[in-house]
Parts: sequence; structure tokens; C-alpha cells
Amino acid sequence: MTFKVGLLGLGTVGTGTAQILLDPTDRQPLLQELELYRVGVRNLEKARSVEVPRACLTTDLESIVRDPAVEIVVELLGGLEPARSLILTAIAHGKHVVTANKAVIARYGEEIFAAAADAGVYVLLEAAVGGGIPVIEPLKQSLCANRIQGILGIVNGTTNYILTRMQREGGDFGPILEDAQRLGYAEADPTADVDGWDAADKIAILASLAFGGRVERSQITCEGIRAITASDIAYAERLGFTIKLLAKAKRQNQGDTWRLEASVYPTLVPLSHPLASVNDVYNAILVEGEPVGQVMFFGPGAGAGPTASAVVADILNIAAVLSAGGDRDHLDPLLACRYLQTVELAPPAETAARFYLRIVVQDSPGVIGKVGTIFGEQGISLESIVQTDVSGETAELVVITHEVQEGIMRRAIAELEALPLVQAIANLLHVL
Repeated sequence: MTFKVGLLGLGTVGTGTAQILLDPTDRQPLLQELELYRVGVRNLEKARSVEVPRACLTTDLESIVRDPAVEIVVELLGGLEPARSLILTAIAHGKHVVTANKAVIARYGEEIFAAAADAGVYVLLEAAVGGGIPVIEPLKQSLCANRIQGILGIVNGTTNYILTRMQREGGDFGPILEDAQRLGYAEADPTADVDGWDAADKIAILASLAFGGRVERSQITCEGIRAITASDIAYAERLGFTIKLLAKAKRQNQGDTWRLEASVYPTLVPLSHPLASVNDVYNAILVEGEPVGQVMFFGPGAGAGPTASAVVADILNIAAVLSAGGDRDHLDPLLACRYLQTVELAPPAETAARFYLRIVVQDSPGVIGKVGTIFGEQGISLESIVQTDVSGETAELVVITHEVQEGIMRRAIAELEALPLVQAIANLLHVL
């Protein structure tokens, strides 16, 4: 039995996927039952590092998703359109779908999964989060007996690379970003990465699967790393922390009900925490469940080989179901995705965290006391408050708080900004 695959896109990940499909030797034997049947590209004449038979190539992507012979469509185009429309058309024509497109799934997952359920087909997306790290299927299968309490992770390699270099070299964000772009670790337009959008897409997907319902991507609080300075990196290290861009989804229990905290923030991570040692372009995702406790998934979060590994694993999962005579009227509930409800998200002001605050103040007697008084009046307990660099008539105060609701912290900051002796709130970061 041979299963015909239609591949949409022959870029970095598409090329890696094609290479695996065309070279099944010493891999899972089921790979020999897969045929790379048609490949959609933008330019037929472009030189490529993988030898795909010319007869397989086409610029008509619509013809692939409508072709009766194609059983599995692999969407590796990226972006929202035409990817979304092609996925839905493939589903409408009875095709199973594999995608690495986190943006489409984060925004249109409910629509896509509902269409797939109605059509009796699978939509698999292991490669959409974490590159080559297996985390989607473990959430759906290996950890399915657990009540998930939280997910915390480094899910964007570009920002992790930049922050790692800032820590090692003591450099500022701008020059290191430019160097990362030159080396190919950051896109020419790095907005989605450095502003946290990519990480927000990924935590929306993970949270939706882990907590059994649609998590609205637009409601996820998202901050990037542009405001991180060499001073913040140095102060964090002096205090026993490193700074990482963390994506978080956490169950907030309220008696018999619960809601979800979901966010992306640059965060001070204690050096003793397992995520603190995840550096460069690597990703790591920590899942906490009951009764399993904590498990962590670590590995390369992007790149042709790692991401293609996850793509082909999904193709093989579908091929295994088809070879066993899978019934379209009875999809495997541990393999298929479907959102049965919308998960309520807690407003940011009602979420609690520890905070790091760096303040530029006049270097005058009593300044620490006045700052401390404002925190005390708001009921905010301080873990530490220290005066650091003094330059002329100004100094910097670095404050670490105990856990406090963000809304209360914001009120305290507004009062601080009104003090004549406070010249600037230089930065506010979360602390793990």
C-alpha cells in the first residue's frame, strides 16, 4: 500500500521534509510506503538542494489540495493566507493535513479542527511548536491522564539566542540583533520574534491542547525583549538570575471553577531553575501535571532537520492509521484535535507574579525609604531593594518584590512616577 503525499512549499522545512521522504533507508519501515507525489512551489526554475522529479513540481497549489490521488497534504508555506484556505480546501476534499504553521493554528485552529472532524480527517501539527521537540503528541497522548496545571517554556530560538549573547558578552539588544540577522538567526523583519508574537502563537496552541479548549490568541498578554538592556542583564546576574523570554499558561483555581493565565514576558529566572541553562537557539518546555509532576522537553526549536523530523513523524502517524484501515466516522480521540469549549483567560491585572523594577532616582537621603513607603501603602512586600550605580546626582534602585497582583503593582508604579525624586521607571520585568 502506498500513500501519496502532496507537499505545499519547498523552503527550508519543505526541503528537509522532502529529503527524508526521498531517503527512507534505515528509518521507520512505514516510510517506504510514502510517495512524494506532488510538490507546490513558487518558481519551477529555482535551483534546489533536493532532487525532486520535475514532473512532481507545480505552481498550482490549489490543484494539489483538490487532487483525488493525494491522501495527505503537508502545508509548509507559513503565513496566514493562502495557507488557511488551502488547508480548509484540502479538508473539504477529504485530505488529512500536516502543518508546521503556528500562526494559522493559533488563530484559526477551532475552524480547522471542526472542519476536520466533520470530514473525518486528521490535522496534525507537531512541528508548529518546538521544532524537533516532541511536545504536541505527548500532551495529547502520553500525558492525557493528567490534569495539567501549567506550561512554562522557552519557545523562540531567536530571542533566546539574543538574550544568551547579551548575557555572555554584556552587549545591548540592538547590535546583537543586527549580528543575529547577519548570521541568519534572526529574520530581516524580526518583529514576530523579538516582540513575542511567535511565542504567543505557540503558547496559545499548547494551552488549547493542554487545557481542553480554545485559547484566544488575541487575549494573551505579550511583551518582547526590545526593552532589555545590558544593565538589566548585569543586575539580574548579580542577583542570581538570568533573563529569558518565557511563554506561560497556568491554571488559576477558583473554588470549583478555574480560569487560565496565559502570557509571554521577559522574565528573571533563578540560576538554579532548569530553564536557566537553556541557551542559544534551543527551546525547552516544562509541563506540570497531576499526578505526573514536572516533565521537561528540550531540544532544537527550529531548523530544517529538526522541524522536518516532526513533520514526517506526523505523516507517519496518519499513514499508520490509514494502513490499519482507519474509520473516518471514528477518529482516534488521542490523535485528532478538537476544541469543545473556550477557556476563560484571567485579566492581566488579576494575575500574580514577583517583579523586578529598576528605577532612576535622585541621589538624595531618604529616597529608599520614600520608595519603600509607597510599596508598603499598596501592601506590596519587598524581597530586596538596593541602590546600585550612582552617576552624578542620580542613582538606580533595583527592587525585587514578593508575589503581588499585577494591577496592584501598576498602581504602585503610577505613584512612584508622580514622586519628584523619581526620574524614570527604567524597566519592569517578571520574576519566576
